Amino acid sequence: MNGKSNMNKPETPVSAKGLDICAVTLDALPHPVITVDAESNILTTNLAGEHFFQSSSAYICKRRLDYFIPFGSPVLTLINQARDERTVINEYKIDVSSPRLGRDRLVDVYAAPIPEIEGGVAVQFFQRTMAEKIDRQLTHRGAARTVTGLAAMLAHEIKNPLSGIRGAAQLLEMAADNEDDRSLTQLIKDETDRIVKLVDRMEVFSDERPIEAEPVNIHVVLEHVKKIAQNGFARGITIHENYDPSLPPVMGNRDQLVQTFLNLVKNAAEAVAGRESPEITFSTAFRHGIHLTVPGASKRVALPLELTVSDNGPGIAEDVRHYIFDPFVTTKTNGSGLGLALVAKIVGNHGGIVECDSSENGTTFRILLPVYSSDEKHKPTHEAETGN
Repeated sequence: MNGKSNMNKPETPVSAKGLDICAVTLDALPHPVITVDAESNILTTNLAGEHFFQSSSAYICKRRLDYFIPFGSPVLTLINQARDERTVINEYKIDVSSPRLGRDRLVDVYAAPIPEIEGGVAVQFFQRTMAEKIDRQLTHRGAARTVTGLAAMLAHEIKNPLSGIRGAAQLLEMAADNEDDRSLTQLIKDETDRIVKLVDRMEVFSDERPIEAEPVNIHVVLEHVKKIAQNGFARGITIHENYDPSLPPVMGNRDQLVQTFLNLVKNAAEAVAGRESPEITFSTAFRHGIHLTVPGASKRVALPLELTVSDNGPGIAEDVRHYIFDPFVTTKTNGSGLGLALVAKIVGNHGGIVECDSSENGTTFRILLPVYSSDEKHKPTHEAETGN
């Protein structure tokens, strides 16, 4: 011992030597973070910011923020307010869509002044894409429950009288003296049959029993759907497959999953009808998805299984795009508007979510589902709730 002690002398951790701790920390964040000066020139950005602005850090930091953000955007006003009032300001659901950032860019924005930089402000963006999907999904399920009550009422108040009307039409047909009268009675029977079929389809929504779930190989389901489609309504349409062969099983009901994908493929086939080279693509992938709190489960359930049905049709009109899973919303001349509502109900019953992305180049329906877990004995249900 030389009489000197190093016990109180702080030591720099080996892992931190040579590193800018602030920069490393910001790069570890999953949300875009930038700093701007008094003129709103971008000074720094983290890795998530590079992805958000779709450019390198070197390129971003040579630009003003209004180069990326639309002129007059609330984001710029928010930054000025944080700078002037020297306090943290936040605002939710700001649309920052632009030619440089792309469409449908909805974000929450947090701005905080940086005392060490004259006029400096730190800005953090939270992309709301998935949160908005969950919100819309819960809306779809609420609409499906509305159909449930309507179906129960229609079954009692309409189907029974229709039976009497059809019986009377049959008696009139037997007593008809000419072809014109018989054609009118046939019209009555056809229309009553059509209404009964519509009510029968709606009654599916009133079935609130838990699904009978078991491990299901989704590729077997898709191959079955493909076989039915190619031998029927999708004859002459090229169907591509882009499968992840290592995908684990889905915890679900095979028949209901077949019905779900049949509805989606039938819509796709109708969308590409008349195209020069009609195509439909099935894709499966394992993604790190969102988490939902499922009643009956001891922990939040991940939705990493991504299943998509895409077509190269003309796309869905923008004015109905966000409502297509609601009952009675349809773009077809003779459609009932119940097919996609049923898809949303079945997917919800499986503890998953379904979303649609559409443009003039085609439409993609994307389903996210939980994997089968032998040690988690939860039952998928339509009452899934968002978890934080």
